[in-house]
Amino acid sequence: MIRVGAQKLTPDDFFKVLFLGEKIDLDPAAVTKVKKNYEFLKEFAKGKVIYGINTGLGPMAQYKIDTNSELQLQYNLIRSHSSGCGDPLPEIYAKATMLARLNTLMQARSGIHVECVLLLQELINRNINPYIPEHGGVGASGDLVQLAHLALNMIGEGEMWYKGKIQPTANIFEKEGLIPIKMHIREGLSLINGTSAMTGIGMINLVHAKNLLDWAILASSMVNEIVESYDDHFSEGLNKVKHHYGQIQVARIMRSILKDSKLIRHRADHLYNGKTDEIEIFKHKVQEYYSLRCVPQVLGPILDTILNAEKVLINEVNSTNDNPIIDDVAKNVFHGGNFHGDYVALEMDKLKIAITKLSMLAERQLNYLLNDKLNMKLPPFVNLGKLGLNLGMQGVQFAAVSTVAENQTLSFPMYLHSITNNNDNQDIVSMGTNAALLTKRVIDNTYHVLSIHMITILQAIEFLEFKSQLSSYSLKKFEDLRRIIPKFTEDTSKYKEIQNVGNYLFENKPKFPIED
Repeated sequence: MIRVGAQKLTPDDFFKVLFLGEKIDLDPAAVTKVKKNYEFLKEFAKGKVIYGINTGLGPMAQYKIDTNSELQLQYNLIRSHSSGCGDPLPEIYAKATMLARLNTLMQARSGIHVECVLLLQELINRNINPYIPEHGGVGASGDLVQLAHLALNMIGEGEMWYKGKIQPTANIFEKEGLIPIKMHIREGLSLINGTSAMTGIGMINLVHAKNLLDWAILASSMVNEIVESYDDHFSEGLNKVKHHYGQIQVARIMRSILKDSKLIRHRADHLYNGKTDEIEIFKHKVQEYYSLRCVPQVLGPILDTILNAEKVLINEVNSTNDNPIIDDVAKNVFHGGNFHGDYVALEMDKLKIAITKLSMLAERQLNYLLNDKLNMKLPPFVNLGKLGLNLGMQGVQFAAVSTVAENQTLSFPMYLHSITNNNDNQDIVSMGTNAALLTKRVIDNTYHVLSIHMITILQAIEFLEFKSQLSSYSLKKFEDLRRIIPKFTEDTSKYKEIQNVGNYLFENKPKFPIED
């Protein structure tokens, strides 16, 4: 059981709730604070002008709202901003948005009635998720449009995901015995004003990014086994003098994977042994291509980028990110811009660039394996059939290359793509949700690229008859993957097998052995 409000939520908490179906409960002390914060705002607001309570919204804030219309304003805000378009967020991303919003409201700085957090808890635990279109908010006054669709569901309107289908909210609430929330003071504004969509999506992106990195390290290690590369490029001695955490860690993981490999060469045994005086041309490369030799230097920055994004997203999801901030301790209401999504937008852009580079590394290693003129030990396209008649991995290379090319195009930063809107009130915006969704697309693409790469690695190992010489960890993963896609010599359609391997990569995060 994940207790919301008791301590900071982490990506691991999101993973447990979203992927493992773990239930949540609400910390009683935090719920008490939510109630106290609401009661404070109800008294404090009397006789004062407070944005979004008795004023219009955005550039219409100069218009005073009469007392009898204040609650209707909250309903109008939700309904008018439920204007998204495009495909709906997949259920798991919609649920992540809801969990992120709940955690923000549990910080007790939003002035909402406690029924809001209680309903969100019920929806999350019953796996009833909002219908949220992908396109909408610009990430400046938060994810206004995306979160408005969540708020629309909470007042019993619109549509929701229920048992795998999108159905009318009213019907779902009736079946489940759920009661829509009512507006009390500023529930409409509190629900839609914040960064919870971009942050929720970002949390899932983090889970996938870590997984992809681990598979990329394993794939890189196995390719080095196929090549029978020297061991010093991932050695402690070389990497410890480059003072970057990510590089040092990637090299350490490679050593843990390859520690008992019979294929990796020790440079001292071959080139430092005093037996090379008569050799003029070395058949085995003295140094491998960069895509093999520089794995710690390429994947290290990606690890560091993931870790920094994790730090930023943990801060964001555990913050109060709406406006104004209701502070019942200081007895004040602070107006500002905590809803601005620049922190998340920048990290998502950096993350998608990093994962694109990861896919580029995989594609270069793939190209090396497929090009017999480069590797000089495998048949063209790792073709295990009859050369000329059979085509091996030739067809799937096109898919990998085109997918990586799309990643490269998608990696233009949204963070820099501000467009003024809202009558120039929102004159610099983050586009944070767009950034998070593009990162999701890059991540999805990269699973496909790694699937093709791993299938090629398996075929190469089969051709070279290297199974018995692999490290024990590489061999285990080889055998696991071979149960999904057996060795093949004849040409068959591969699209289903690519999907199956991709599903395996997603569902089975590598658990690396500990380095001696």
